[in-house]
Amino acid sequence: MLKGVHLTLLVGPVVPIPVPQIVLDALTDVEVVAPDEAAGAFTLKFSMSVRSPLHTLFLLSGGAAIPLLRVILVATVNGSPNVLIDGVVTRTEILPGSDARHTSLQVTGDDLTAVMQQLLFSGIPGIPYPAMPAEAVVALILAKYAFLGVVPLVLPSIALDVPIPTNRIPSQQGNDLEYIRLLAERVGYVFYIDPGPAPGMSVAYWGPKVKVGVPQPALNVDMDAASNVDSLSFSYQGNARSLPVVYIQNELTKVPLPIPIPDIGPLNPPLGLIDPPPQTLRPLPETAKYSPVRAMLLGMAEAAKSADTVTGRGSLDVTRYGRVLKSRQLVGVRGAGPAFDGLHYVSEVRHTIRRGEYKQSFTLSRKGLLSTVPAVPA
Repeated sequence: MLKGVHLTLLVGPVVPIPVPQIVLDALTDVEVVAPDEAAGAFTLKFSMSVRSPLHTLFLLSGGAAIPLLRVILVATVNGSPNVLIDGVVTRTEILPGSDARHTSLQVTGDDLTAVMQQLLFSGIPGIPYPAMPAEAVVALILAKYAFLGVVPLVLPSIALDVPIPTNRIPSQQGNDLEYIRLLAERVGYVFYIDPGPAPGMSVAYWGPKVKVGVPQPALNVDMDAASNVDSLSFSYQGNARSLPVVYIQNELTKVPLPIPIPDIGPLNPPLGLIDPPPQTLRPLPETAKYSPVRAMLLGMAEAAKSADTVTGRGSLDVTRYGRVLKSRQLVGVRGAGPAFDGLHYVSEVRHTIRRGEYKQSFTLSRKGLLSTVPAVPA
């Protein structure tokens, strides 16, 4: 591996253990995708002889009904460990090798959200949750995955909607992952499982996108020797925003009242100084049959979908950047021009690791042009 970069691979059923050095030496390619909302994924490629025991180790899990062959990848950069993925194997393939005596074993998998879709106790469609708000339902569902080291982090929604059992009793639709994401979508929240901070531990987050906190070191572009990214480009779509309009029905007159819902949230402040106004209205007539609280939550969820108007894409070398760029956090940008300099939200990171190389490609997003801060951390 590179100087200052050490890769640790742990494999095992339910509780993984470090693999022998011979297995790590056979590892040739690693790719990990860490998006902000969707499930994380990984791909491992091994080069080995046709008599290697690795065939048996990974092929035993390929196509199994309960994929609990767990894989944890930890990248230690300059003494700082970073858990890149904590997931399970979902597929294995044998590919042609460089010669007749060697083959290539490709192992792919998803993060621990895959377990929430395939285990036998991952939820029975139709199970009722009487007099329970969405927050309590999510916490109850996530409690059954504590044996995997998953710690729930459930944030209450802005307006608590407790259904009255005589009027409505919510029931589960689909498996655990589908139902949790459905509940998150209704209130404009996101759900994901963030690996770490220690191997074997994960945080199951259900709440709003958090775009506040301490930013990561700045990405420098076109700054000669101070540049630490290989490429970085931005695009702006000022006409992409829309303003949802919900309808709240008056119980006496039965007349629906239209109410526009702006995208306003304490944990999602505009990172750009000039925020373009919404260009179109998006009526939501189906909200007239819901309670005022539920209609407002649905409106806030729709408003959050078209909030970001600036998108950035680039790549970097981790050894030059000095650390691992993490998704779902803020990062500063310098040298891209006054319109795009400042803080951005890292919406996706893709890790590509080969012997002698550690690259990252990333996607940034924010709402508005011009920086809201005078300077960003170097």
